Order: sequence, then C-alpha cells, then structure tokens
Amino acid sequence: MAPRYTSFREFYPFYLGEHRHPVSRRLHVVGTLSVLVITVLALVTRNWRLVLAGIVIAYALAWIGHFVFEKNRPATFQYPLYSLRGDFTMLRDVLLRRLPW
Repeated sequence: MAPRYTSFREFYPFYLGEHRHPVSRRLHVVGTLSVLVITVLALVTRNWRLVLAGIVIAYALAWIGHFVFEKNRPATFQYPLYSLRGDFTMLRDVLLRRLPW
C-alpha cells in the first residue's frame, strides 16, 4: 500500500522521484511556465478562456512526461493539491538551479 502523505514536506521527495527523467522534468517546467504566461495574458486581454487553454497545455505536457518518459501515473490523481504545489516548487528549484534542468 502506498504511503499517505500528511504534509507537503513529506510529499515533495516522492514528487521529485516521480520526475527523474530529464525530458519529463523539462516538460513539467515548460508546462508550468506556460500556464503562468498564459494566465498573465488572459488577465491583460480579459480573455478568460485562455486560462483553460493554459491548464490544458500544462497538463498535456506533464502527462506526456509521465506516460511516455517516466512510465508512471501522475500523482495528481491521488494528491491534486500537493502535486500542483510540487509543479511550482519544482519550477522554482529549477530556476534557482537547485535541481538540474
């Protein structure tokens, strides 16, 4: 039986373990950056459909990373909020060079 995480601090090492493949990690980073840029664009243009498009793009890239490169199931299905936070934390760690790109 898989462990039940009760804090993000416990969850994040698991999250990183699910994103070991460099292409998968890059797809996640690009997807997370894309959703941020598209959301800003949606705010500027007041075109709220862009937010949905950004989310679809981000998840499509992430799921390609999981199913094609990692050969695992996204943690989003079991830990949606921790996974979302993990995406942004991993992006931060890559940008700060705490994790390899």
